[in-house]
Amino acid sequence: MHTNENPHWQAGENDFTSIKTRFNRTIPDIESQFRQAMQTAGINYSGEIIHDGKLHRFHIEGHKRGSQNGAYIFHADGCPAGWFLDFKTGLSQTWRSGNAASVSYAFSEQIREAKKQRETEIFQKHEETAKKAVHIWGKSKQIANQSDHQYLVNKRIQPNGARIYGNALVIPIYNESDKLVNLQFINTRGEKRFLSGGRKRGCFHIIGNLLSKILICEGFATGASLHEDSKQRVVVAFDAGNLLTVAKNIRDLSQDSEIIICGDNDLSGVGQSKAREAALAIGGKVLIPKIPGKDWNDLIAGGREHG
Repeated sequence: MHTNENPHWQAGENDFTSIKTRFNRTIPDIESQFRQAMQTAGINYSGEIIHDGKLHRFHIEGHKRGSQNGAYIFHADGCPAGWFLDFKTGLSQTWRSGNAASVSYAFSEQIREAKKQRETEIFQKHEETAKKAVHIWGKSKQIANQSDHQYLVNKRIQPNGARIYGNALVIPIYNESDKLVNLQFINTRGEKRFLSGGRKRGCFHIIGNLLSKILICEGFATGASLHEDSKQRVVVAFDAGNLLTVAKNIRDLSQDSEIIICGDNDLSGVGQSKAREAALAIGGKVLIPKIPGKDWNDLIAGGREHG
């Protein structure tokens, strides 16, 4: 029987088996590379990775139980590529194997949609938390004396706009539009927490009236001590990482004011570095306590104790 088939194009069953085996071995290798890329970025996930090119949400190990803060898209066929996102921190990273020259336009669109979904979820959480903050703040007890809460006694400061809710001192947090968006709770031992899901970045607590100078600091106790000592308006940013964004917002709101960033003298150097960064960005000044490991509450309140 005559055939026109070229023998060089014929493939036996063993050849197909060999190809299939190599393909099946490749996928786990690619998945391992993708998972390693996530771990290197600080996202730990040991569950199944589905390579269907669709968006998948997952629990990041170490995050709050039941949360789905992780997201990924993973392609294993053709030009293997993927993308992952930490919804909580905003960390986003694209990955591709050594054989993939670039990601496709369709893949880029999927990433944009996932980021938009994250932004929508965060906005909704912020709005829900802001409503909760208003409700709790309305039910909080107004106070006027240092003796009303042990934390105030320990730090030797006055309430300066704080209230009491349950056993906790409550500090209101406002955004650049003067909207109450979050609350900080401080117990008698000085332990602090914020409302879960609330906005903090760029938001602040203000102590005192607007004068020629504005002081910006990290913590509430530090801000209270600075205001009581200087009588100047003080803006509390709540942590060193928030100083830059708060400083920019305050500069936009008070363009003619002299702004001084009163940083902490951290042993790690973080407080000083973030304070200088914020001051440089807005054309402000920096004041750092001379004693390592101290903030302005330590110096001012300590001075009162020994004065």
